Amino acid sequence: MGIGAATAATVPLAQLTTPSYAAAPVPPPTWAVHPFPLDQVTLGAGAFRRTRDLMLDYARSYPADRILAVFRANAGLDTRGARPPGGWETSDGNLRGHYGGHFLTLLAQAYADTREAALKAKLDYLVAALGECRQALAEHGDPRPSHPGYLAAYPETQFILLESYTTYPTIWAPYYTCHKIMRGLLDAHTLAGSAQALRIVSGMGDWVHSRLGRLPRAQLERMWSIYIAGEYGGMNEVMADLYALTGRQEHLAAARCFDNTALLDACAADRDVLEGRHANQHIPQFTGYVRLFDHTGEETYAAAARNFWGMVTGTRMYSLGGTGQGEMFRARGAIAATLDADNAETCATHNMLKLSRQLFFHAPDPAYMDYYERGLTNHILASRRAAPSTSSPEVTYFVGMGPGVVREYGNTGTCCGGTGMENHTKYQDSVYFRSADGESLYVNLYLASTLRWPERGLVIEQAGDFPAEGARTLTFREGGGRLDLKLRVPSWATGGFTVAVNGVRQRVAATPGTYLTLSRNWVRGDRVSVTAPYRLRIERALDDPGVQSLFHGPVLLVARSDAAQFRVFSFYKDFTLRGDLADAIRPEGRPLHFTTHGLTLAPFHLADDARYHAYFQRAEPVVLFGTTDSGVPNRARGDGLTFLDVLWEQAPFASSGSFVAAVRALAGTWLAEGLFTSAERDRVVAAAVSADLRSRS
Repeated sequence: MGIGAATAATVPLAQLTTPSYAAAPVPPPTWAVHPFPLDQVTLGAGAFRRTRDLMLDYARSYPADRILAVFRANAGLDTRGARPPGGWETSDGNLRGHYGGHFLTLLAQAYADTREAALKAKLDYLVAALGECRQALAEHGDPRPSHPGYLAAYPETQFILLESYTTYPTIWAPYYTCHKIMRGLLDAHTLAGSAQALRIVSGMGDWVHSRLGRLPRAQLERMWSIYIAGEYGGMNEVMADLYALTGRQEHLAAARCFDNTALLDACAADRDVLEGRHANQHIPQFTGYVRLFDHTGEETYAAAARNFWGMVTGTRMYSLGGTGQGEMFRARGAIAATLDADNAETCATHNMLKLSRQLFFHAPDPAYMDYYERGLTNHILASRRAAPSTSSPEVTYFVGMGPGVVREYGNTGTCCGGTGMENHTKYQDSVYFRSADGESLYVNLYLASTLRWPERGLVIEQAGDFPAEGARTLTFREGGGRLDLKLRVPSWATGGFTVAVNGVRQRVAATPGTYLTLSRNWVRGDRVSVTAPYRLRIERALDDPGVQSLFHGPVLLVARSDAAQFRVFSFYKDFTLRGDLADAIRPEGRPLHFTTHGLTLAPFHLADDARYHAYFQRAEPVVLFGTTDSGVPNRARGDGLTFLDVLWEQAPFASSGSFVAAVRALAGTWLAEGLFTSAERDRVVAAAVSADLRSRS
């Protein structure tokens, strides 16, 4: 699957000089699935909209002149008495300007979502002021820019120093900052129709090419290998997106200047060399590689992105969906060994969701959306303090996974403060996708929302209270016609997944981790009801199966406790023949809240200030069934799973007889592998025979 450098997505710049909302490029022919614009999906009532509204209040209230202060000062213009935001966004900070780029994206997304005139006016004010700064820099910038398109909140010196391999902290990440500004301007154009924003960002793209297009490949690759100073965010992605709008070959060539070849080639060959690398320095690069694949057809780009995604989500993912310790990738499978207060940088999950989305466009694998749901629900939704603020975004940086940690909010001016502003104003961007031919609708996330699909004359409303448990109902409010409705069956939906149309249950196979397709001629008023009961379940750390997290369906549960050491939980002693954690963990009385071992288990997405344990230590030292103790140690085999782990994976048991048969067979296996003596095997079987594990509920 490949296309040439010029695609159907390329639009001449001359056609984009008048303001128009329909400013986004046509999806490339490499995409099997297309997204809907933000303004065609409206969030319904619930946790996501409540959190979104908190960020909208911040967007409305935060002074635009404070965002502009560092840009105006650098350009020699009047700052109008405004102070910079603070954090890393100070008058002398080496990353200043990045927060302004994020704020542009925040406003553009917020306007696309709400259509509030005040948000558009604020966005236009910022863009116009940045245009004035760019003009001032072109006229009297020092040092003289290499191209008049230069725009930043500091002199071009940082970029010049990077070319001589100057390291952090003498300089920070100049192209990272450039990316945030360019992305914000591009979003102002594609989401809010700002023609001026496109002119400014196109000039910036010309400037990037003028600096990098003349440098030897070896020099570029050495630059991108430098810790932090060489971090460039998603410059390759934004340059590829700009090329899709302008058709200027210089913009595509500039995108390719950001190839980090050694890492790119290693990931394309599925060689994992991530250990010790700065996680968020590299994640956005791979989203850019997917976009470069769209424009070049070079499979190396696509293969690298797919493999990289697997290296992160498969072996370096904490239970909430985040990755990294202290911003760094650690060894494959090092989960229990790295639990601390500084795990899961929120920026990293922001970018992993973007990468998952881009990969899904090319191959609609439900695994991408399983991850998206996990990260969105348990990290991103959980990253915004559930309290109003018009002076701070109130979002997390790190989200600790160690015992007894607490979330810290705020982050004005930091990287996670910037992506945090964006996270909560685009929740609806992946709820629905459509197939490239327009014949199928993918329902990826079960968020309350309304889809408007004008090309098909459809309005579909989804009701429900996700992430709370309950039925979801999709109603065709307007329009109809032949359509394949593809409902994601989440991988956690092991307790059943039933679908009814207009009250009639459908005889369809629903396998967790797939899409279930309903094909029919839909009419106005049709109702599709989806029920997927939540079940309590555990997830084991890859490097220590005894270190575990608890989930209720898709929802990560954390134990409320100030203890600085792992809490120790034992569950098997409470199991009945059904082998369900519900026998050991009891509902507390509030939705999604439970109690066990004298502690409250609460959903992590409730973003509060309580100390928590996302992981616990599982202790099941002896083989026992209910109150019947065999006295035999519950030994583990080579993969770390104990006798009781393997036994209860076979549950539920239809009868006491089938339970005893399973114990006898497994005890024989443990004997054959040298994990039980003959006497121990006999004691385990005898305990199973005498135990009464019939349901006590």
